[in-house]
Amino acid sequence: MSARIEDLGDRLVIWNGNAEKRGALSPELYQCINAAMEQAQDPRIRAVILTSEGSFFCAGGDLNVLIERRRITEPERRVKVDELHDLLRGIRACPVPVIAAVEGGAAGAGLSLALACDLIVAAKDAKFTAAYVKAGLVPDGGLTSAMSRLLPRPMVMEMCLMGRPVMATRFAELGAINRVAGSGKAMEEAMALADHLAAGPREAQGVIRGLVSQAYETSEAEQLDAERNAMASAAGKDEAAEGIAAFLEKRPASYK
Repeated sequence: MSARIEDLGDRLVIWNGNAEKRGALSPELYQCINAAMEQAQDPRIRAVILTSEGSFFCAGGDLNVLIERRRITEPERRVKVDELHDLLRGIRACPVPVIAAVEGGAAGAGLSLALACDLIVAAKDAKFTAAYVKAGLVPDGGLTSAMSRLLPRPMVMEMCLMGRPVMATRFAELGAINRVAGSGKAMEEAMALADHLAAGPREAQGVIRGLVSQAYETSEAEQLDAERNAMASAAGKDEAAEGIAAFLEKRPASYK
């Protein structure tokens, strides 16, 4: 099986299979991710974790598939790239936080997939590679945008122009990932993050995700307006009533 969804009650885990091809993108993975984004609309779901059943998170596009695409027209190839972009837009639009648990590494569109998530946990020996140039290709999946927001320009250029991998520890030093775990422990750490999120205010977390994501695209004036509107709305919700009461009463909040 190249991909599957595991429902753990308050969270969904998307398992990327295709281990013989280092977790390369597959139609089944697309279907699972899209289905999980729909299932995440259920109020009981508090987080989604994206990980791999093999030793490598995702190697990006299957080169054998890309060879086949040489036989179709350029407009048809654009449609195929748009399918990837729609997949990543779906992750960004998820109502709950999405966590990437990376073992082995993420390359090409696999790196785009990891960076589309809200939080990233990576094993200390994981490598992140913008590998396109090695195949005479160029980045897609919003990779140049995501990397340019996170990393210094010289590093983005080196990764994209030379295809050199960056270790998880270095990515963490630069603030591009959230946690570095022991080898084989990325999923364990991702589950701990999901535990923390599951205890928090679901609706407020969703609004925060939206505010942070749009902040990269909007002016300060527009963002101030968005924050004003979001805060005015949040202050009247039950989550705020419970959170404020818990803080004042010096007890843990209960958002269930």
